[in-house]
Order: sequence, then C-alpha cells, then structure tokens
Amino acid sequence: MLSERARILLKFLVERHIADGQPVGSRALSKFSGMELSPASIRNVMADLEELGYIASPHTSAGRVPTPKGYRLFVDTLLTIQPLQMIERDQIRDQLRPDDPRQMVAAASQMLSDLTHFAGIVMTPRRQGVGLKLVEFMQLSEKRVLLIIVSTDGDVQNRIIVTEKPFTPSQLVEAANYINQHYAGYEFDQIREKVQFELSQLHHDISTLMSAVVDARASANVSETSGMVMSGERNLMYMGDVSSNMVSMRKLFDVFDQKTQLLELLDISQRAEGVKIFIGGESSLVPLDEFSVVTAPYEVDGQIVGTVGVIGPTRMAYERVIPIVDVTAKLLSAALSQH
Repeated sequence: MLSERARILLKFLVERHIADGQPVGSRALSKFSGMELSPASIRNVMADLEELGYIASPHTSAGRVPTPKGYRLFVDTLLTIQPLQMIERDQIRDQLRPDDPRQMVAAASQMLSDLTHFAGIVMTPRRQGVGLKLVEFMQLSEKRVLLIIVSTDGDVQNRIIVTEKPFTPSQLVEAANYINQHYAGYEFDQIREKVQFELSQLHHDISTLMSAVVDARASANVSETSGMVMSGERNLMYMGDVSSNMVSMRKLFDVFDQKTQLLELLDISQRAEGVKIFIGGESSLVPLDEFSVVTAPYEVDGQIVGTVGVIGPTRMAYERVIPIVDVTAKLLSAALSQH
C-alpha cells in the first residue's frame, strides 16, 4: 500500500512525463506538485517508489520515468478521465453514417487514428448464428486425438489435440456422444458460456475434451471468421519515444503483418466489460513494453460482435484515449444497430 503522499507524487510524475516525455526530477516535483515537501523528502519518496518498481531511473538522467507497473497503478487508481468535447462526439457520429456497415468499420478505425494520432484498429463483426452440429474424436496414438468439429453452416474443422492422459476409443465415443447430446445446436459463444458454469460438474475426461472443443473453435473464429481494419499504423514510426528503438518497431510491425496475435487480443477484449487496457508487456500477445493497447467491445442489437481499439506508446494520454475508444465503440454500436 502506498501512502497518500506517494500516490500524489506518482500521479504528478506520470502526468508530467506523459506531457513532455522527459524524466522528472525531485526539483520539478517539489516546484509543481503543490505539496509542501522539501526536495530531500521528495527524493525519499521517489526512492521508495523506485524500490517498489513503479518508477525507474534512465542512466542518462537524474530524473525518473514511470515503469509499466507505474502506468498500471496510475490508470487503475489515479487517472482522471477527461470527457470528450461535444464537437468530438459529433465528429465521430458524423463519420459513422455510411450505408455500408463495412465502410462504417473502416471509418471508425480511421477516426480512432485521427483523434489519437496513433493506430486505430477495429475487429470486424464475426458471423452470427453459427452453431455446433457434430463432434467426433478419433484416436491417433496413446495421447494424440483427432478432433473433428462440424458446424451448422457445414464448415468442418480438424484439429489434433495432445492429451495429458491416454483415452480409449470407447471413452472418446462416450465423450463425443455426451457433447453432441447436450451441446449440438448451440452457438459456439453460448457453448463457451455454458461450459464455464458446467465444467466443474462434468466428469474429468469429458471436461478435458470439451475444453479442447471450445478452445479449437475459439481459435477458428479468430483466424477464419473475423477480420480487422487498421488505420494510422505509420503514425507510430514518428513517435519520439519509440521511433528510435528499431528492434521494438520491427517487432510491432511483425505483429501488424501477422494479425493473428492482434485478433486474439481483440477477441479477448470482446469478452470484457467496457474499456480494457493492456499496458506494455502485460499482454503476451503483444509483448512490447513500449506500447499499450486500449480496447472496447461494440454491439449490434445488444449482441457483442467485435472490438475497437488504439495502439500507441505506453506514454500516451490515457485520460483522453480511453474516452475516445469508449465513445467510438458506443457510437459504432448505435450506428450498426440502425441497419
């Protein structure tokens, strides 16, 4: 637990660093924080914050900068959100009026980029109404099983799964019969929700194979039935904080090119309530300390169908980016639901 004094100084240090990008020293904190503390007292607090991992000292400066852990505490407990101005809300609403829903998704991505000057991303609506028709398991070896999933739209997916324990052919037939009897006809998102409540009550053998079905179909949804529109990714090449780190930039653009990791991240965000923030290396899918991702799900007729988001440097103005992402998701939901 941080003292109130330490929290105030951390908040000011993060805000100051976001504003000018420079390490913040004890003199600046003493002068501008409004706290009647001597530079020596502030140095002691900063030493405590550094020891706890909230700030770090670049070797080229006596000042301190926030770490991803410091940004996370700032975003979770210290951030003061700035509501969007009415003119910005109207700007987003005006851009989300094309007749074609696909153009609306592209417009939302571009608007996110224009308003934040970072990269705007939108996960396109996934197909709705696709359910499970049939599951089969075939034994390939002692711990390797071929999973066959047939969807109600006729799509067939094969996946080899490696199990922790061996299954006999009769056990595989029993598991398939149980799954087909209890889950056939349900949409895959419905199955995921049912499984979360029922796995603890299922026989261990069946729960293991049921989890494999859900995981396999979830990855298929991301890779096969979802797409992504991205705008403004080149904006990140000109951000002073990250443009000089060519290794990180190459890694980020590899993520952009592959898209699979980003789609998985957006799929995870789609199941969250409201805005979700991945700071620095918190996400194993986009494991770069220099970048953060801010996302929010959007709906059509009350059903969550996709995600909008922004990718930018960890040193971003979260108090401004968060409401931009949140409002864009809500306005996109309203626009798409009218079609």
